[in-house]
Amino acid sequence: MTKKVRTAVIPAAGMGTRFLPATKAIPKEMIPIVDVPMIQHIVEEAVRAGVERVVLVTARHKESIENHFDFNIELEDSLDRKGSRELAELSRSIGKLCQVISIRQKNPMGLGHAVLCAAPVVGDEPFAVLLGDDLIDSKIPCTRQLVDLYERESASVVGVMQVPKTEVIKYGIIGGHELDPRTWHVQELVEKPAPDKAPSQWAIPGRYVLEPAIFDCLRRTPPGRGGEIQLTDALQLLARERKLLAYAFDGVRYDTGDRLGFIDATLAFALRRPELRSGVVELLQKHLKTDQN
Repeated sequence: MTKKVRTAVIPAAGMGTRFLPATKAIPKEMIPIVDVPMIQHIVEEAVRAGVERVVLVTARHKESIENHFDFNIELEDSLDRKGSRELAELSRSIGKLCQVISIRQKNPMGLGHAVLCAAPVVGDEPFAVLLGDDLIDSKIPCTRQLVDLYERESASVVGVMQVPKTEVIKYGIIGGHELDPRTWHVQELVEKPAPDKAPSQWAIPGRYVLEPAIFDCLRRTPPGRGGEIQLTDALQLLARERKLLAYAFDGVRYDTGDRLGFIDATLAFALRRPELRSGVVELLQKHLKTDQN
């Protein structure tokens, strides 16, 4: 019987240099999309997918991420006393989302190493991996879509999206046998290939559901591109030894690790909120008019 996916691993140990100077003192994961930190969006996706606990793989100076998912008794009591019960419950609801466990990646040895750091907590169970730089907006959570396929096929799954040929160098790219218009049996994975070396234009933007066998593959994976242990390289090993699927998820992906992608996500999420939409539209029109003048 296929085991339930109860755990999600969220690597959050990066320095966030692309968002300096903001990230000099604030973890990039805590930068908000409107008023909700990026990391909260990722955790909420995992919870909506049925995950019961989240393993945050962090580093030094990331304590504010852990604090965000804890209760703030002083703040919440103060809000209650002032009659701001809605805000108090909003704060408490974050602490109630799920069980959060934090593990430090003491050496910055790559994404694959960060996932391996979670092995003692995950144990011998399947688990999801969600990268914090990728915000995916969809009716059915992207992670849930992958979990559904994992449960049907009892095989590890990577989420994929089609990208222009000129952009394959930014991603891990899959190659393999197409099973249906959305699903592939993966036979090859290449980390950030040159356009003429890419096996396809199907890229992995940061969503995975993996069998615990990936941990053994990671232990056997030598440092690769950039001298780091690449998750893509370990997945290549997994694909040779076991069944690995790719699924073209339904949803809109925002690269919030990129400044323009972050602005795109902020505008999209702000325009979806009834209390903000008209004001945001007015601001955009005002700035566009100013630029034209």
